[in-house]
Amino acid sequence: MIHADKLTVMQILPALEFGGVERGTLEIARALVQRGHRSIVVSGGGKMMAQLQDEGSEHISLPVGRKSPFSLRLIPALKKTFVSCNVDIVHARSRFPAWLSYLALQNWKGPLRPRFITTVHGTYSIGFYSGIMTKGEEVIAISNFVKKYIMENYTASNPDHVHVIPRGVDPDFFCYGYQPINTWQQAWYEQFPETKGKSLVTLPGRITRRKGHEDFIEIFKLLMVNNSLHGVIAGGSDKRKQKYLHQLKAMINDSGLSDRITITGHRNDIREIYSLSKVVLSLATEPEAFGRTSLEALSIGVPVIAYDHGGTGEVLGKLFPGGLVPRGDIKKTAELIQDFISTPPNVRPQDIYSLKDMQDKTLSLYESQIATREKA
Repeated sequence: MIHADKLTVMQILPALEFGGVERGTLEIARALVQRGHRSIVVSGGGKMMAQLQDEGSEHISLPVGRKSPFSLRLIPALKKTFVSCNVDIVHARSRFPAWLSYLALQNWKGPLRPRFITTVHGTYSIGFYSGIMTKGEEVIAISNFVKKYIMENYTASNPDHVHVIPRGVDPDFFCYGYQPINTWQQAWYEQFPETKGKSLVTLPGRITRRKGHEDFIEIFKLLMVNNSLHGVIAGGSDKRKQKYLHQLKAMINDSGLSDRITITGHRNDIREIYSLSKVVLSLATEPEAFGRTSLEALSIGVPVIAYDHGGTGEVLGKLFPGGLVPRGDIKKTAELIQDFISTPPNVRPQDIYSLKDMQDKTLSLYESQIATREKA
């Protein structure tokens, strides 16, 4: 890794609520602080802001996720912030903040102009608006699947400037063979007594249509004959998804599964929930850009069954190909769950996707850009 002088890196995203983009932002912010750099995050705030600041980063509150013509008035404020903070790198992680940053950097000449980096976190709708995520001087793709999406749909992109930096997990946190402490287990069973003594099959992820919750219910219809199985939907829903959450609960009730499936709501103890699970599922109906939850579960040694597409298929293809099933194949998924419960497969420790590797590669990219700028 290049050892550069102290950098000032400003990451910009709509908000700091829960999610993979937010978590990746905090992981890079933490690495910057640990290595003596200055870390700034611009967002509209949220639940993760306190952790960000506790870990040594600065936060600037601006409504950069508010999609409105009036938000264009933020452009001068952003440029002023870039100047006053002596920002070296502007790292945009979402489309609207990327547009604001890109426009703030326009017509700025000279060696002190920050370098503009983007991370493509997903396969956005194709078009001019989404194309901003490929306008970074360097572009990070979080999987080979995402790089393929970029190169196929934004043909002007230079493949030499699109860098695949997969997400990673901390092996000290998602450690192989992890078991939760007794007090956590007691608290869990007090809250969810219906899960005690059962083989848990868990679907992690926020409550949205594309995460496959309806398929999960259909799978459990096929598994009703096995009274030892219990389904866990581990994830929260934001205010916009309350109607869908009520629909899911009605589907569960109408299917006669109200005592067989538990919806936990948002949890901060997903590692512990994985460790109680016999099988973790990934049933996204649309291809995921990476597949972090599958990686987390596999990292602690829990078998995963996932639809074979997108970044999740890429992860399981390398780490646990026996868990892949065709997208939407509910019958095959139910059969494989039964197989894994009756004969638990061996999940080997993984060392391909590490958090440190992701942090090292991202910070190396930052530092190489400053080295290039200084030579110009």
